[in-house]
Amino acid sequence: MKILTFTGRTPSEALKKAKLEVGDDGMLIETREIQKKALGREALYEIVIGIDGNDIHAAYPKPTKPLDKQKPLRQESEDVLYDISSAAAQISEIANVRDPLYNSVKEVPKSYEPKELKEIKSEINKLGDKVKLIQNMFWDEKAPDLESQIPSEFAEIYRLASQSGMDRDHLDGIMKMTLEHMPLKMRENSATVKRYFQTLLRKMIPIRRESIPTPGTKKVIMLVGPTGVGKTTSIAKLAARYSYLMQKRYKVGLVVLDTYRIGAVEQLMQYARMMKLGIETVVDPPEFSTALDSLRYCDYILIDTMGSSPYDKNKIEKIYECLDANDTEFNIDVVLVMPSSIKYEDLKLTYENFSTLNVDTVMFTKLDETMGFGNIFSLAYETKKPISYFSVGQEVPEDLVCASSDFLVDCLLNGFNRSKA
Repeated sequence: MKILTFTGRTPSEALKKAKLEVGDDGMLIETREIQKKALGREALYEIVIGIDGNDIHAAYPKPTKPLDKQKPLRQESEDVLYDISSAAAQISEIANVRDPLYNSVKEVPKSYEPKELKEIKSEINKLGDKVKLIQNMFWDEKAPDLESQIPSEFAEIYRLASQSGMDRDHLDGIMKMTLEHMPLKMRENSATVKRYFQTLLRKMIPIRRESIPTPGTKKVIMLVGPTGVGKTTSIAKLAARYSYLMQKRYKVGLVVLDTYRIGAVEQLMQYARMMKLGIETVVDPPEFSTALDSLRYCDYILIDTMGSSPYDKNKIEKIYECLDANDTEFNIDVVLVMPSSIKYEDLKLTYENFSTLNVDTVMFTKLDETMGFGNIFSLAYETKKPISYFSVGQEVPEDLVCASSDFLVDCLLNGFNRSKA
């Protein structure tokens, strides 16, 4: 089969060009937008046409409709899959036993299930798996560079993890480990494979459990990170959590290093007034220890820092100078705050540039603004730095949750669900 591509400002314009070139003998494989419309720039569409040849592959059906009446091959495949899924649903209804007295469907106790019914349910489960396998046949991504090909039962889980933004090397390594160690009996269906894979991923995510100050001690937490990731809002959420949502109402104090942004200082001042918290501002590093000492009566001291581009080493150095100037007995827990909505490579670069501050844990914000969570997994897996909190929205303090590997893996494989936070 010979593959040709045609472009136009609209799909219709591209199709007209194709008809002029190949007539109605071609097969419409794909239609896609390759350039979005923008100011001073028109949209651009591309269609892919297959021309029949002597060596045409059996997997490609020969066109039976005029070119302008055809649907893209992928859409035709989705229609077939829909029909298969509908058939599976109808079979599933037949498998239920109807009680004529109440005219309703009742679940038959397993101990009384006839042999024929068990066989029907078994066939339905197999059919459901076959539907998933057919769906994965139309998946574009290439299999990992492994010595042996991925078994069909693993195709769905590999596709989900790959599309989540997980680093490909991490995914291939984990998949190889899974193929080597997973018992053969557990490979019977994709649901079992998915549960096994979830368990494996959970064990690979380092988590820092929330701890409370012991009598006579204090917890000092400094939030650092790029501009615009939500550090100030996260400080407010933590302050409200420690002040009102724990088993004990702890005394909380705030220290602001972000005097470059007047708005950030005013925002925290307002939160401090609302929650009746002590607050100190620091302009120069020598003032840092004095600010900590003035909040000695607090159980928690939360430090907000100036936002900084990962490439702005001067601002990062300013934060380091404050940490270095600390001559109190307080140990400072440095928490790197990063958005979950950027790709893994950018997360890794941000971590590397802020690592000079001796990061203790990582907090991820904006989980409600992304569809992929594999980037978070890959960073934790690569750096071995534990995750302490997730911010799942803008509400203070409701949208802050303690990190858990169960929640992250569920987001990674099934998508974000606020109710499970």
